[in-house]
Amino acid sequence: MLGSLLYLSELAAKSWKSLDTPYPKAPELKDLSGYINTDNISIASLKGKVVIVDFWTYSCINCIRTLPHLINWYTKYHDKGLEIIGVHTSEFDFEKNIDNVRAAVKKYGIKYPVVLDNDYGTWGAYQNRYWPHKFLINANGYIRYHHIGEGGDEETESVIKALLLEAGQDTSDVNSKGLADTTPNRPQTPELYVGYDFALPRGQNIGNEGGIKATKLINYTLPKNLGENVIYLSGPWLSESDSLTAKGDAEIVLKFLASAANIVVKNQENTTSVVIIDDDVEHKNHAILNTNGPRLYNVFKGEYGYYKLTLKVEDGFSFNAFTFG
Repeated sequence: MLGSLLYLSELAAKSWKSLDTPYPKAPELKDLSGYINTDNISIASLKGKVVIVDFWTYSCINCIRTLPHLINWYTKYHDKGLEIIGVHTSEFDFEKNIDNVRAAVKKYGIKYPVVLDNDYGTWGAYQNRYWPHKFLINANGYIRYHHIGEGGDEETESVIKALLLEAGQDTSDVNSKGLADTTPNRPQTPELYVGYDFALPRGQNIGNEGGIKATKLINYTLPKNLGENVIYLSGPWLSESDSLTAKGDAEIVLKFLASAANIVVKNQENTTSVVIIDDDVEHKNHAILNTNGPRLYNVFKGEYGYYKLTLKVEDGFSFNAFTFG
């Protein structure tokens, strides 16, 4: 793993050369598939600026929760010499489509450059393994700090300011008050994948007898007893490498612990599903989920606790994962 924490004391009094000696030179962006908010960009072209390289992908809930912080930093410090490069490295195939990424960039209000790393060239150059993962590069091109996942925003902003100061930029006139940290801090159901190339290597499987079978179409029946934090299916489902696709009217049932549940939907076309929370026979908690493209959708938001989710879907509905918050 590249980078390490730099505890920034008396930073302005030290020279770049003495500070940079223990730290790795930032790798160049490599094997890019497309550009958004820029025609071209490179690490070399940004020498003299402080750069954040942020690995993300647009259906990742953890990435989505970090975007407001990145946008806030870009707004406050871009004129002081900060540049951010969002390296969009796809997890699922639909995330390789630049039009899908453009739509996400517009939806979340991202103004900084975003590059598509569909072939994992830059991901490999940075020896990365995580979404999201931020690398902070100083004006001389060295990685001086990195942060994996959500949180740590106050510390990250302090490093941004210190590296700008080191580069001769005065940020004393910038309001350094950050945004609220929305990182979940209570136990919750883990992210659950359903594609056989994603779920099975992680030791995840559906709870139905026999589980998923690669490339097979199986008509599932719900068992009488349902465990927690496990996906169950009813009806005909086709197992694909990164998803499950309904081949007729079908259901997804999941008992989860969280205050919010989200589903990553693969469908390009419009679909309509019925969301049921717990066993509400009076329909007062029924909701309609309308999907109009491949991305993450919220299916429940409420008080923290255990819930039973039933999602009644139509023929052709295809999904990749559940995430929680």
